[in-house]
Amino acid sequence: MTEQFVLSPQPTMKRRADLEGPDFYPTPEWATLAILENEKFGPDVWESACGDGAMSKVIKEFYTGVHSSDLFDRGFGEAGVDFTETRRRHDYVITNPPFHSAEDFVQAGIKSAKKKFALLLRLAFLEGGRRQESIFNKTPPARVWVFSERITFYPRDAQRKGSGTTAYAWFVWDNDAFGTTQLKWLPTGIKKRRKDLYSPR
Repeated sequence: MTEQFVLSPQPTMKRRADLEGPDFYPTPEWATLAILENEKFGPDVWESACGDGAMSKVIKEFYTGVHSSDLFDRGFGEAGVDFTETRRRHDYVITNPPFHSAEDFVQAGIKSAKKKFALLLRLAFLEGGRRQESIFNKTPPARVWVFSERITFYPRDAQRKGSGTTAYAWFVWDNDAFGTTQLKWLPTGIKKRRKDLYSPR
């Protein structure tokens, strides 16, 4: 029997985490653009949960040498690569990890990114005693970029209507940064600008 998916925005608290991989919510282009316009990266970027390439394609507008992989084969990049287990290393990592693997992606990013890595996570990732002990007390992010405009994640090929209610942020770990975590707000207007740029003329 084939499972039927409801083509609607992500649930209020989290996107469904399907360990077998058919449930998939691509990252909106403007959400990737937001971090690229406010953080400096460079060539040799690894998008380690690339899905159908939505994020990789935007990164390529800024940097050469973008490497794309995913645990599942979604028709883009190198399939079968488990970011949480691999020993591969690149200068930079930029990705939107699966909800159920966020903490594992932080630990993997610490090992895999030579210079800097950025993860798109729920703002609520800041909460939790276990994360405080295992992540924030030991290797806190250098910066947390909060989205003032809400991101809406849709299943691939879904009709775009409605909006998300979950707050998100880019969490950035930077090996050249020192001191306490900086809390910053991403500028508004990126979503509309990206939409206008690619709308039919």
